[in-house]
Amino acid sequence: MTHQTRSIGLVVGLLVAILLIIGWWFWDKMSQPLYTPGAIKGITITPPPQKGDSTFWNMAEDIRLFHFSEGQGAKILTLHGGPGIPWEKPVRGFSLLSDQYQIHYYDQRGCGRSSKPFDRFASKDYFQNMTTLETKLGIQAQLEDIERIRQILGEDKLILVGHSFGGLLAVLYAAEYPENVKALVLIAPADLLKMPVDHGDLFETVRKDLPKAMQPAFDAWQKQYFDFGGIFKKSESELQALNQQFAEYYGEAVKARGLTLPDLPSAPSLTGGWATYAQYFSMGKKHDYRTAMDAVKIPVMVIHGANDLQSEAASRDFAANFSNAQFFSIAETGHFPFVEKPEVFATAVGKFLLEKTNR
Repeated sequence: MTHQTRSIGLVVGLLVAILLIIGWWFWDKMSQPLYTPGAIKGITITPPPQKGDSTFWNMAEDIRLFHFSEGQGAKILTLHGGPGIPWEKPVRGFSLLSDQYQIHYYDQRGCGRSSKPFDRFASKDYFQNMTTLETKLGIQAQLEDIERIRQILGEDKLILVGHSFGGLLAVLYAAEYPENVKALVLIAPADLLKMPVDHGDLFETVRKDLPKAMQPAFDAWQKQYFDFGGIFKKSESELQALNQQFAEYYGEAVKARGLTLPDLPSAPSLTGGWATYAQYFSMGKKHDYRTAMDAVKIPVMVIHGANDLQSEAASRDFAANFSNAQFFSIAETGHFPFVEKPEVFATAVGKFLLEKTNR
């Protein structure tokens, strides 16, 4: 072997080693959650002055949250799911409670009519971009917003109603601020307290329920959707389009179960792009938030739609993390029981709140 050949071999070996290290670092960073419960403890959260358009809550100099409300009485704050799919209008199941409660809806930061702080990332520094995204739109930022809203509403203790991913945000907020929550109503809460999940992930379930002819296109979509290596080359609108495509696949899977998907935001631009991916980075590929739920002693109601793509076992396991929880299943409904069976939903929630909050 010549000296030149040995030198080339050493260089190639060094490059391979560097690539392996970079690959390991990338995988490790992607695997670890950027948010861990308890991250907010010791941080003073105070909303800025609320000036200007009253349809927006001011969270920071560059972040405003669109909101609206209906009804009168004790305040309920609703947390929409998605992540990044906001309420466009009052929800029927909630509206049936509005003679006793004031229902507050808002678009979480990064979606809907609220501030979207990013379009594209100019930097090529992946870790810097990931950290910036987490700081501006990640789970901790969303939880801090809930605390600011509580103060703006003037409530010592919130009643939180969270749907799907909003259910996860609700319990994480309650774990951070157990003294600031009166009761939790969790509607089809996303089975994400632990990852990897124990009951099969949502994307696997959707694929299984799709017509076989659509599965190859869904596989191609998943390749694009989970291309985290190239994520920071994309724009807000490109990510919104990917989310919109998933909504269409989800709708087809729901149809296969004989259900109808309720109206989603009428324009893709109302969904979250970067806001959705910020939640993925927050959670990482592996986490376990279950032990943090020991701090949640308040009454918890978990509502499950009997025909939801998320299994009853997953929803029951979610409820089992709380010492003071009750489980309620609504027949002939899927992921949106407050739309599919609003009267049954409102009666059950009203009874729970009357018993547990003396309202």
